[in-house]
Amino acid sequence: MIKKILIANRGEIAVRIVRACAEMGIKSVAIYSDADRHSLHVKKANEAYNLGPDPVGGYLNAHRIVNIAVASGCDALHPGYGFLSENPLLAEICVRRGITFIGPSAEVLARMGDKTQARQAMITAGVPVIPGTEDNLKDLDEALSVAAKIGYPIMLKATSGGGGRGIRRCDDAQELRQNYERVVSEATKAFGRAEVFLEKFVINPKHIEVQILGDSKGNVVHLFERDCSIQRRHQKLVEIAPSPQLSKKQRDHVCKLAVRAARAVAYENAGTVEFLMDAKNEFYFMEMNTRLQVEHTISEAITGIDIVQEQIRIASGEIISYKQKEIVLRGYAIQFRINAEDPKNDFLPNFGRITRYYSAGGPGVRTDAAIYTGYNFPPHYDSMCAKLVVWALTWEQLINRSRRALLDVGLYGVKTTKPFHLEILKSPDFRAAKFDTGFVESHPELINYSIRRPPADLAAAIAAAIVAYHGV
Repeated sequence: MIKKILIANRGEIAVRIVRACAEMGIKSVAIYSDADRHSLHVKKANEAYNLGPDPVGGYLNAHRIVNIAVASGCDALHPGYGFLSENPLLAEICVRRGITFIGPSAEVLARMGDKTQARQAMITAGVPVIPGTEDNLKDLDEALSVAAKIGYPIMLKATSGGGGRGIRRCDDAQELRQNYERVVSEATKAFGRAEVFLEKFVINPKHIEVQILGDSKGNVVHLFERDCSIQRRHQKLVEIAPSPQLSKKQRDHVCKLAVRAARAVAYENAGTVEFLMDAKNEFYFMEMNTRLQVEHTISEAITGIDIVQEQIRIASGEIISYKQKEIVLRGYAIQFRINAEDPKNDFLPNFGRITRYYSAGGPGVRTDAAIYTGYNFPPHYDSMCAKLVVWALTWEQLINRSRRALLDVGLYGVKTTKPFHLEILKSPDFRAAKFDTGFVESHPELINYSIRRPPADLAAAIAAAIVAYHGV
């Protein structure tokens, strides 16, 4: 069994991995930039090592990170998500230096990180894919030719893209001409590769993804599906497991497709197979995320399985702890991404000092966060403050418990998406489990909320004004 793990990440996911290590009796090592000196993951890990003043570059330096792992006596490295989590170079360096990489092999990372190779693998495996190019586009002329054949609208995508970057919708040839060089430029800047491809654009689909686990002995299981349709500009806002929109037959079908996809590439460790479901209830493979997902929490909530601990066991050479028939679906879970953003100002990031914070509690409530009262939320990273996870036996109970839990959260000093989430819960369409990826855009009323301050906050503001007036 692995004895000491370096966590090549920061923030709430680093804290999440530290906790898994602690339960397994494994020592944890954190890394941090100067901007993260006072972060919670630094305080909670057994050891922590400074990366220097660059707020981002240090987390992206694979050679230096592995050097720290070796020097600190680690025998494994967990990449979390983001940063280098899907970078084959990090996995390769770990292997060369005798460090166990907690994730799939460098070969699988490279293959599934290239979206055209991933499409080809799925086609070979008999997993349905969205109509489009099987290889990278050579130039704009080829893009125009293919688009004319499959019909507009189309989606132009960076081959190595992710996180909603390097992707543009084109409704006609003129928009394709305008966006082609933009996507190439975005792909080059964000991912270091200029390759792009295109797919038929599925209008307002449901975004369904399946959590899978695979081990070195060829065993693959699924932990059911998640519905990630509530999103804005391809960025997820709310995730639900299982999808309240799928029948049991549809659930069984998409989960079997995901297992087939994982087996086709001999996948090891935790991963997610993402699908789009169109208006005719047909599923199409979109991509495979070869890492832990932000929303893994809700799969844990409905199955009772600690996915991070399973990752560590699989990386240690053990088989998956559960057979498929032993993985039982129970209830519903939802995750709210509480971000430091102002929904009323086009979701503009709103960083600063957390003047007061207390998390939600009670039955079926979990919070993954790396903030605390007095913490200075840095502007260099993702705007996520916390992930609020709520579980209940029924969809109706989940809605009611979620509202209570969101109201429980006290987070002051920065504007957040909490009020926006409360408005989503009020929506009759959401409560009736009728939503797709166009939900936010088709419900502009969600932004028209008014913020009601607690009486204690108003009293404090009045007292401060009186003191200022009298010069006390």
